[in-house]
Amino acid sequence: MTHPGQLLKNEKLYAGKELGQNFLSNPATAKMIVKKTGISNRDRVLEIGSGLGALTIPLAQTAMHVTAIEKDSRLIPVLQQELDNENLRNVDIINKDILKINFSEIAHNKNRDENQDKKLVVIGNLPYNISSQILFRLVEQRGCIEKAFLMFQKELAKRIIASPGGRDYSRLSAVVQYAADISFVTDIGPSSFFPKPVVDSTVLKFKFFHTKDFDKTLEKTLFNVIKAAFSKRRKTLKNSMTGGEFEFKKEFIIHALELAGIDANRRAETLNVDEFKALTMAVKETEKLDT
Repeated sequence: MTHPGQLLKNEKLYAGKELGQNFLSNPATAKMIVKKTGISNRDRVLEIGSGLGALTIPLAQTAMHVTAIEKDSRLIPVLQQELDNENLRNVDIINKDILKINFSEIAHNKNRDENQDKKLVVIGNLPYNISSQILFRLVEQRGCIEKAFLMFQKELAKRIIASPGGRDYSRLSAVVQYAADISFVTDIGPSSFFPKPVVDSTVLKFKFFHTKDFDKTLEKTLFNVIKAAFSKRRKTLKNSMTGGEFEFKKEFIIHALELAGIDANRRAETLNVDEFKALTMAVKETEKLDT
């Protein structure tokens, strides 16, 4: 692995702040991350933000196949050269925004010739400015994803795994905890990146699952309920969920909360996932009564 600073210098390139680019520069750290994922030669990996190949190379040396997604077209020739230098032929590079990727299509294309339904393993060092959007996207597309190992700024990782009741617990926490078992993998310091970020990073593991009692329609309502509840964070549920994007009326919300057995004076950050699910069911029942 060539140091990213040297690669960028050779090509007269720079790390784009607008893309949140901090390239992993420590080969030992990259190998450690791949080892902790437990990926084997039976796995198909989708890498988010392959950059200059720090993770792509050890992933390709370990997995059956890697689909490397990289938005920055400047980096594609450099990445391809690094893979060629290692004689790695099991990597497809896609120059596209990860938020526009159809994960199911990639999983289907890679399994088409083998007549099997094998889910993807997703790995990525996520740019901070779109980390939350990427997680929401993975939750939506989780039907074709077995698990994910994702690197975040440490403060965001704390929010993702936060329990109800604290100020770190958020809409993101509730949505992701509804869809996945989340566990800590490792912390990584700034010295492992180029350029060095001003904060530590954390890798989390997401083991995605489906909730059998919630179909796509109910799930969409659940996500809307969670979004509405957190829309006015300092207000009680009867006030935070009134009006806004979903135009809930106060009487409607108070009735739904009563039906769900939730005190209308509680705040969103005190509700756990099961309570949000109960509130969702109550919202659907209240909608029936209103029609």
